[in-house]
Amino acid sequence: MSVHPKRLAGLDGLRGIAVALVVVFHFFPAVLPGGFIGVDVFFVISGFLITGLLIGERDETGRIALGRFWKRRALRLVPPLIPLVLILCTAAWLIGGDVLVGLGWQLVGAITFGYNWVSIAGSASYFSATAPELFRNLWSLAVEEQFYLVWPFALLGLLLVRNGWLRLALVAALALASAAWMGLLYEAVDPTRVYYGSDTHSFGLFTGAALALLLRRSGFPSGPAPRLAALLGRWRSRLGVAALAGLLVAALTLPDTGMVTYRGGLLLVSLLTAVVIWAAVRGPGFGPALDTGPLRYLGERSYGIYLWHWPVLVLVQAAWPAAGVSQPVLTGIGVGMLAGALTLLAAGASYRWLELPVRTTGVRGSIRRLNSRMTGVRGRFVLLGLVGATALFLTTGTTAALVTAPTQTSAQNEIERGEKAVDAAERQAEQAARRTSRPAASALDRPAPGDLITAVGDSVMLASAAELQADFPGIAIDATVSRGMGAAPDILAAQAEAGTLRPVVVVGLGTNGPIRASQLAAIRTVIGPDRELILVTAFAERDWTAGVNEDLARFSARHRQVELADWHAAIAPHTEVLAEDNIHPGPAGGRIYADAIRAALKRLAEPPPEPGLEVYRLPDPAGSAVPRPPLLLP
Repeated sequence: MSVHPKRLAGLDGLRGIAVALVVVFHFFPAVLPGGFIGVDVFFVISGFLITGLLIGERDETGRIALGRFWKRRALRLVPPLIPLVLILCTAAWLIGGDVLVGLGWQLVGAITFGYNWVSIAGSASYFSATAPELFRNLWSLAVEEQFYLVWPFALLGLLLVRNGWLRLALVAALALASAAWMGLLYEAVDPTRVYYGSDTHSFGLFTGAALALLLRRSGFPSGPAPRLAALLGRWRSRLGVAALAGLLVAALTLPDTGMVTYRGGLLLVSLLTAVVIWAAVRGPGFGPALDTGPLRYLGERSYGIYLWHWPVLVLVQAAWPAAGVSQPVLTGIGVGMLAGALTLLAAGASYRWLELPVRTTGVRGSIRRLNSRMTGVRGRFVLLGLVGATALFLTTGTTAALVTAPTQTSAQNEIERGEKAVDAAERQAEQAARRTSRPAASALDRPAPGDLITAVGDSVMLASAAELQADFPGIAIDATVSRGMGAAPDILAAQAEAGTLRPVVVVGLGTNGPIRASQLAAIRTVIGPDRELILVTAFAERDWTAGVNEDLARFSARHRQVELADWHAAIAPHTEVLAEDNIHPGPAGGRIYADAIRAALKRLAEPPPEPGLEVYRLPDPAGSAVPRPPLLLP
């Protein structure tokens, strides 16, 4: 008697497609911006297979042995995780730096299969590009394992319902409820909560379960009409191809943080996956076509590939500092190809020497088989010595990694330094305002350079705040993490309405995403024709950086009172002064950032009226005949 399902045509190939989508999304995000949907394809496959396995066991034996079911799941999932954690933690310790940050809570999440909820509780972001989270990909494994823990009990209850259509409707209702909950809780700023949550991201698992119930036909009063059945039979392969094409379109178009993804997009992906599975397993042609050699090879090793690909990428990026953002495409291709090769080697070894033996003979059987291949006392002694030495080294490395892990990344340290500088300046300004009553400015007053500058920016400007304050005393800085160009018009409009917007406006908001010409035009409209505008170029290993800088340069060239502060060109030869993320400046980098803005101010300046001084004369916003005092740049 066997309760193990036979191999179903097409599923290995579909797994291969799914893992390829995820890997390409992580390694080359510009190629497949929606490749993250591969995880949802895995969810549907898992829900389908697990439900079919449980129903098959009940049909054959009259019961579901929960202990045996969970043991099989553990033998499938846990053994590959042990070397993964030990090897990668040791490698992270040898590399050092930012890759060690948060390693303790990541291991807690991995060991408990609660990575998703541990991440949510710690406010970690799936979409953050500044924190090299080593085991981030284990969130989906946690969602599946939590499903495996709860679903057998729910299925036992459902199987008590004799009407098959009612059972199907109940499971479909669970899927729709999960998808609706995702749409309701979705937040555009950072959708990590709905992406990670087992409650909001289980609809793919329920969709697969519903398909398994439907194909079992147990308890259904009657099948479809003969004509409909014949029509579906004739169109099965075509529907499968169309659904697969729909998945590829989704992988090319769905945005990872966009509203359409979380309010229907991922549910549609799950439904399309269900159609592909149905077409593959219910008839000849389409299923075997999916199981082509390369796809089947990837599918059989998909678990190991998924486990290894992300942490290997993180470690390769940490060990291979960018050669310069002047060629981000070439650098990214090199990193991706090296990480891909290492991933295939690790996943292949795991499949050949660990997953297959444990799956076929169990842990003890695998040990006995290995022992039988070692002949003689000397061979066994060598084997035990190698295993013991390796285990000791990896255990020591993992322990050292946990002990030496810093509390936050170098980028976070620099951002925190900038936040402290801004907070201190604000407190000093408030104290000065309470102590003194400033008289009205006269035409002969010469304010400090920074008194005439409003700066609005992202975390790069924030990390440079102390140096900006040193170079431009009195500068007003409004900068925060993850801010994009789209936020600038509203921020500047609010300052203009409050009367706090100064004559020179510096905007540094190109790091976190593409920009549009309409956003720059809106900024120019808000600040008005009497204010000067300086746009700071971006420096980051991001696909959009080159386009952002081209747009900024084009806009500044078309407007007389707009100048470019070329941070990108200034910092490119000096990346050693940046944090490990190769984006955020330390003190030396902050001085380069301030110098880039100073150079832009000088280009806007009028010829100096006397030797030794460069004068930057500003128009009077009120239209007064009294000229505004010059901004002196020594």
